[in-house]
Amino acid sequence: MNDNNLFRKEVLTLKRYVPGKPIEEVKKELGLEDIIKLASNENPLGPSKKAVEAIRKEAESINIYPDPAAANLREKLARRYDLNPQQIVIGNGGEEIIKFIAQTFINAGDEAIMANPSFGLYGTSVSHMGGKLVQIPLKNYKHDFETFVQKVNDKTKLIFVCNPNNPTGNIMTSEEIEYLFNNIPEDIVVVLDEAYYDYAIKNPKYPESLEILKKRPNTIILRTFSKVAGLAGVRTGYCLTSKEIANEMTKVKGVFNANRLAQVAALAALEDKEHIEKTVELNYEAMEIMEEYFEKNNLEYIKSNSNFVFVNVNMDSRIVFQKLLEKGVIIRPGYLWNWDNWLRVSTGTIEQTQRFIEALGELL
Repeated sequence: MNDNNLFRKEVLTLKRYVPGKPIEEVKKELGLEDIIKLASNENPLGPSKKAVEAIRKEAESINIYPDPAAANLREKLARRYDLNPQQIVIGNGGEEIIKFIAQTFINAGDEAIMANPSFGLYGTSVSHMGGKLVQIPLKNYKHDFETFVQKVNDKTKLIFVCNPNNPTGNIMTSEEIEYLFNNIPEDIVVVLDEAYYDYAIKNPKYPESLEILKKRPNTIILRTFSKVAGLAGVRTGYCLTSKEIANEMTKVKGVFNANRLAQVAALAALEDKEHIEKTVELNYEAMEIMEEYFEKNNLEYIKSNSNFVFVNVNMDSRIVFQKLLEKGVIIRPGYLWNWDNWLRVSTGTIEQTQRFIEALGELL
């Protein structure tokens, strides 16, 4: 049998997602011991101690399947957001929720509109279901909502808005989001990916997406415990939407998709306000140090409300990536998004941030 007939035709054309390089791999490759990773937007303060304690206790019960409904977590989130638990779907990270969305809505030939560059898994998930990607280049480094509106047609099923956008880190404001919603049909499902929500709300212009959901049921708000709560390694994401959409999405969900450790860690992290406040505070301190350095050295950067920054270093990012790697600093090179001279750098501790700046300074 021809290999091309063996696989689902969409799989053959899918682009593989390139994750940030793991520390272990770099240690082995380059024989380095002291490495900092500023590539994957992880929490430099680590996980909430309350979450770690909850995992320790729960570890004794991992012979028992998790609650398939993640009922306690959904109830707690529902109380926090003043919603019904039936409006919440839990995923194995935000990534899985994005797959659920594509599997729930996309038929072959349906269209999904998104910015370019933005988070790569929107495109992969839609393409996998036979959907067509309508990728709109950024305008002044932001989502070009005027073109989004022009591209809507009777095949448009989904619109993805990554807010703050990844890799650029900047937000679409309440006013801009309002313009989008006022100019598209009610039956299009808009996904507001707010993975960096806790950092973004420091900006008073950041939209109140829950208010949008109340007025417009065909809205999905995506959030995660991976970033600010520091639980990237146990994978817990969730979405807030209408009961109708949540009900259909639950049909494509794996039965035990949120594991026991992830569920209790997320419950505990919700209680740890102090950890979240410290994380956000450190984020903006580190960001300020980087911005000062960029300005002093005339490097163009995009003002960020996330836990990473996108900067133009006026050099091939492949080379910069490799040279920084050799100095024990892992970042995300812009060539992955076809922005060859740009780097995406996560905020770290103050010490890690200084080390990145020194290493970059030696190169430039």
